[in-house]
Amino acid sequence: MSNQQRATERARSSGIDAVLRKPIDAGLIPGVVALAANQDGIFYQGAFGRRAVDRPAAMTADSVFRIASMTKAITATAAMQLVEQGRIGLDQPMREVLPIIGEVKVLDGFDDRGVPRLREPKRPVTLRHLLTHTSGYSYDIFNPDLGRYVEFASLPSIMTCKNDSLRVPLLFDPGTRWEYGIGIDLAGRIVEEVSGQNLETYMRGHIFDPLGMNDTSFFLPDKLSQRLVGTHARGADGKPVPITLEFPHDGDFLMGGGGLFSTAADYLSFTRMLLFGGALNGARVLKPETVALMSRNAIGDLEVPVFRSANPAFALDIDFFPGQIKRWGLSFLINTQDVEGMRAAGSLAWAGVHNTFFWIDLARRVTAVLMMQIIPANDPHVLETLFAFEQAVYAALR
Repeated sequence: MSNQQRATERARSSGIDAVLRKPIDAGLIPGVVALAANQDGIFYQGAFGRRAVDRPAAMTADSVFRIASMTKAITATAAMQLVEQGRIGLDQPMREVLPIIGEVKVLDGFDDRGVPRLREPKRPVTLRHLLTHTSGYSYDIFNPDLGRYVEFASLPSIMTCKNDSLRVPLLFDPGTRWEYGIGIDLAGRIVEEVSGQNLETYMRGHIFDPLGMNDTSFFLPDKLSQRLVGTHARGADGKPVPITLEFPHDGDFLMGGGGLFSTAADYLSFTRMLLFGGALNGARVLKPETVALMSRNAIGDLEVPVFRSANPAFALDIDFFPGQIKRWGLSFLINTQDVEGMRAAGSLAWAGVHNTFFWIDLARRVTAVLMMQIIPANDPHVLETLFAFEQAVYAALR
């Protein structure tokens, strides 16, 4: 029996299935898909429950999810391909590429009449700032000050994918703080501007097709919509209820920060490519040195703070890895200490608002994807499932 066969057998007997069935049997999550791989290949795949509480279709391994902010790492990969080619610079002022960034001001609060106070930023916004959430851009749906400005200026929310939604101010000078925001949406627009293609076309040719990610798209053709998982929220009794939460298909731009649909298997191909230094199955997407650069701390002495949300229906506050200093790479959260029984220090990770997750453990050579479809982000029942899944994955490899 090969090492891969032994890992697969251990995974089957390690209780991963039971971990994923538990919240479904309790009626807390409609369905889930999970995969895990190491340097030898995929050693776990499971799909449980239903695609939606109001439909009979069973969850399957090829079910299609809204991956929301898991789009960000793919957009960052596209941008870094252009950096590799010398077509843009990581520390180049992005006003040279996208004029709307050159118009941006810093919001310094509001006067007694509620009028915003704006000033010039002390330094230009670079691609590094955009990819690391240190640009000063935030999300109007999470930050109350930015939400107040958007209302005052009658701007559309970023959720509309309208060009005017990008005309928001910075909340601080670039490079001085970390705050989650629309920076990678702007990076997506930069990819479009430099490449002369929209994100769908660019990613199809340079990322999706090379990696065999045939079920990943900003759009929903029939072959995907037939397998689309329903969106849910918690009802008054805590049980999942169906809701409608979709990005518009008639927006002015494709949302590089959160607009993709994908499957767990497709996304695992993407994370395995990064685990293997930029190539998978003979297809090279990034140079090894680029992946190494993306995987290192890119924010210096800044720290990723507790995530705060002014919209608890959409996302809950969370302290990622309590007690640890958290850093950020070129689109990834980085834990700086080993997590007992789980990922090693220096692992890369992020998630989507619908509660989809991935991590890439570069030290232990493990990557995994876990996908559900229920809000708010960071729901405690979901997080319990995520942590138990990760513990079971590593237990299967011991």
